[in-house]
Amino acid sequence: MQKTALDAMDRRILDLLQREPGINATAIGDRIGLSQSACWRRMQRLRDDGIIREQSVTLDREKVGLNTMVFAHVKLTSHGRSNLAAFSEAVSNFPEVLDCYVLLGNVDFLLRVVTEDIKAYEQFFFEKLSQLPGIQEVNSSIVLSDVKHSSVLPI
Repeated sequence: MQKTALDAMDRRILDLLQREPGINATAIGDRIGLSQSACWRRMQRLRDDGIIREQSVTLDREKVGLNTMVFAHVKLTSHGRSNLAAFSEAVSNFPEVLDCYVLLGNVDFLLRVVTEDIKAYEQFFFEKLSQLPGIQEVNSSIVLSDVKHSSVLPI
């Protein structure tokens, strides 16, 4: 994947969008010294280039009843490794799985999973995750508290 050239104005726009997702082109333009239309055109180019993938809302998971977060380290059998794509597709369909990463090292995948409580994670584990073919081992680490959580990239 090729890196896209970004100038100082692009970086300032991206930084503001990350820190204040609801901000509009007029407000950004006012802050960085661009007209609303020039700012909008830059934002549109950044979307068209795939740099801005989405603008989302961040919810407080505990306030919506998702009190348990677990990192699941998944190791596939040697035969299961040939089906990395199938495993990836399967976990992509589980709403409990917020993030899924393919790793190099002792385990093949790292999943970030949220559920209402430990009992709900246990149900997810036994009824969904452990039912997928090719799994050799799953080690689950329960998050006690969030120290830092950010989606803001240091651009």
